[in-house]
Amino acid sequence: MNEPLFWQRLRQYRDVERSAFLCERWQLRNSLRSAERLYDFIRMEASQALADDFAASLAHNPMQVRLTPYVLALIDWQNAASDPLRRQFIPLASEYVPDHPALALDSLSEHRDSPVPGVVHRYPGKALLLATRSCPVYCRFCTRSYLVGGDTAAVTKAHEVATPNRWQQALTYIRDTPAIEDVVVSGGDAYNLPARHLWPLLEALLNIKHVRRVRVASKALAVLPCALLDECGWSSALIAAQQLAREQRKQFSLQTHFNHAREITWITRLAADALFDRGIRVRNQTVLLRGVNDEPQGLGALLEALVAINVEPYYVYLHDLVPGSETLRTPLSTAIRLEEALRGRTSGYEFPRFVVDLPGGGGKRHVCSFRHYDPGLGVSLFRAPAIDPERRYYHFDPLPAQASHPAALSRLIEAFDNAHPQALAR
Repeated sequence: MNEPLFWQRLRQYRDVERSAFLCERWQLRNSLRSAERLYDFIRMEASQALADDFAASLAHNPMQVRLTPYVLALIDWQNAASDPLRRQFIPLASEYVPDHPALALDSLSEHRDSPVPGVVHRYPGKALLLATRSCPVYCRFCTRSYLVGGDTAAVTKAHEVATPNRWQQALTYIRDTPAIEDVVVSGGDAYNLPARHLWPLLEALLNIKHVRRVRVASKALAVLPCALLDECGWSSALIAAQQLAREQRKQFSLQTHFNHAREITWITRLAADALFDRGIRVRNQTVLLRGVNDEPQGLGALLEALVAINVEPYYVYLHDLVPGSETLRTPLSTAIRLEEALRGRTSGYEFPRFVVDLPGGGGKRHVCSFRHYDPGLGVSLFRAPAIDPERRYYHFDPLPAQASHPAALSRLIEAFDNAHPQALAR
């Protein structure tokens, strides 16, 4: 086979053969799991200055370090400061922007909508089952930075997930709530549940009569695709769940997470083909990130690359309010512009929904469904009648650096309400 051994461009993987790099155990054994190891890696592959820039960022980073060799090999280390893959996983102090004053650690208010540990029940017919606190790779912009991974200098983590010894409480709640037809198993990343744990959980969910759809959320296809090449490994749980769902005339799918076309390699294609051959539907959720995918050409290339490997572009999310990642956020107007520019380039069923997950627990809303948007103030007003028909939900664009201080939030909302009283009356 003539596939490029792209990882051999790096000094530290120069002698790694194809069989080793495609080995899941090798990838996990050689993952970087500390800031010190990543610092040494950057110093060897890029420069001392970039390594020092990373080290200086740790005071603001809400996530621990965990990166697979696969991800590290995709980064262009000769141009790492501007590389879109580096921006997703490795923060730099030089690009730090103060957090928006609207920031709350649990910005989507998931804890408020958690009736039992590990279950988030916001929409009547859907439940989110948080079954693990860890991931194979940690993204610096993680929405659940309040929960996922260990404590950092910036964030002390919550610990309320439905770990195996708590699954019965979560399953009992779902069984006792007939309105729930759709369950998403997430975390963290469901990949970090071994198949011997994941499969009994999926089996139990699919055997609940009123649960019609079960989805597994994992970034493994994007950051550790070799894990899906062995049908006796982690993917065995997915294969068994797909078979059971088909027998019961229910739906089962894998939700994954690609943000840039360069994340899709020949290894990704092998893994995606393995899932396709087993009839497992795969949907992608992209996060809109400044300097990564916020231009039509780049985002369009990602959507085309996903369709080419039979992965459905499902959602494009506006970046949530996450500590230490304000530099990656884009305004609502960027999402609107991108949807306008890209719609019509492909079939409608292959085109994603552009959504904002509203701060305060308003849930997902289409980016164009605002009641009013003031780009000058950077404030938009949404309603979510199915969740709370009386409440006003505000979304906030990134602020200019000089406006990012705690007093700015109340003034922003007051200025918006005074300028647009007609929007409040709707």
